[in-house]
Amino acid sequence: MRSRFQSILVAVLLLTLLAGCSTAAPASQDSNKKDGNVGKPPPYEVKLVFYSSPQKDLKLIEEEMSKITLEKINATVKLERIEPAAWDQQTILMLTGPEQVDLIVTGNQSFWRQVAQKQLLPLDELVKKYGQDIMKAFEPEILNAAKVDGILYGVPTIRDFASNVNVYMRKDLLDKYHLDLSTVKALDDLDPYFAAIKKNEPTITPLVKSVAPKPIINRVIDNQWDVLGDSVGVLENLDSLKVVNLYETPEYEKLINTVRRWYEAGYISKDVATSKDAAAELIKAKTAFGSIQKGKPGAHAQIESRVNLKLESVDIGRQITSTTNVTAAMLGIPKNSKDPQRAMMFLNLLYSDAKLMNLISWGIEGKHYVKINDKQIDFPPGIDASNSGYNSRQGWMFGNQLLTYTWSTDSPSLWEDMDKFNRESKKSIALGFNYNPAPVKTELAAITNVVRQYQDGLENGSLDPKVNLPKFNAALHAAGIDKVIAEKQKQLDEWAAKNK
Repeated sequence: MRSRFQSILVAVLLLTLLAGCSTAAPASQDSNKKDGNVGKPPPYEVKLVFYSSPQKDLKLIEEEMSKITLEKINATVKLERIEPAAWDQQTILMLTGPEQVDLIVTGNQSFWRQVAQKQLLPLDELVKKYGQDIMKAFEPEILNAAKVDGILYGVPTIRDFASNVNVYMRKDLLDKYHLDLSTVKALDDLDPYFAAIKKNEPTITPLVKSVAPKPIINRVIDNQWDVLGDSVGVLENLDSLKVVNLYETPEYEKLINTVRRWYEAGYISKDVATSKDAAAELIKAKTAFGSIQKGKPGAHAQIESRVNLKLESVDIGRQITSTTNVTAAMLGIPKNSKDPQRAMMFLNLLYSDAKLMNLISWGIEGKHYVKINDKQIDFPPGIDASNSGYNSRQGWMFGNQLLTYTWSTDSPSLWEDMDKFNRESKKSIALGFNYNPAPVKTELAAITNVVRQYQDGLENGSLDPKVNLPKFNAALHAAGIDKVIAEKQKQLDEWAAKNK
């Protein structure tokens, strides 16, 4: 156990780090000079907080991971799981209280809130000292996307940094009615396919939402503009630094007119705005034909596995990368960490140690999976998704997912394909820009209420754009969207000037 002197020294060094000076020697090294164990840090438990469905064998995963981390950084691992529905509430309480948290899953809105409230530690010096494998794993522009005002506060997980738009449709129905997708190049080309299903399969909805809380065309908007975090002021195009009102662009008007046409033709259900059903469940139940989804390598096989049906898909547009893509899933070190240096050592292992990453991603070999070749795995005999003790499938949430095996239903080259997909994506000119909404928080609160009133109806087709789009924009202007766009433009111009 640490002596009283050692505890005081650790506290002083942590306070120094929180004050912005992280150049001092790590507590774990200094505190061992007294007993001759120079270079070996004292024992520590690193707590990683994340969200997931219940996993019966989570304790076993902790134990197996700890065998690796004890040898490499003299630390054990504590995996703290939170129910997804309770995530926001519990983590807000956790980070505002004194509870020890060494690493936490973060991203986008949660990340910006945590940075603004000074709940996450700056990581630049910690990465330089203890995160060499992290720095090797990233293109600099990707890692820099997690910086706020030039300071790194989170490390993105290595997964899909890019996405495009895919439209998925049931293969059995395409074959039944001899429908060929080769002519589909844009959303407006889809009408004949939906019309055929509407005419011949009256109990099947031609187009449904990809996820319940989001409108039909949510994925299209996220992949047509750089939404600069919150869609309240977007880039005019990916090569321009001009910030505009998304809802006044001709492209947005064209998009909602398309979805309105589909709604009026009966291709979208009349209760779409209030429906809690997602595409996967509806397609699996054979009550839906297709949906617009996020496209990336492996997505097709993963969606087919969820719906238990063969699907065909068509790409609409090329893949893009924006700050929002990169910062969607990250790991941060909260100020509540009692040993930020050790937290960074553990984080570094998640970007370099394949065995550790496979444990947290897939579980224990022989118990939760078996290898079918050098790259792929499957359930052991007698085990499936219904009775496996560890089947979270959330490798994208932790470290470098490209170090892990691929599942039997995925391509053996999935991670090579993902890396190529990321590198060949169209990068936004504002990649790396993080917007601070604090100066216009009053206006944003009013704008949020306006968006809630109109967005779902317009983007699901249930509201007539001719009548409601002008009302929507008038209400946005009254709520202060011009001030918000001006502030975002100011911050973007300042960021661009510093990053020439």
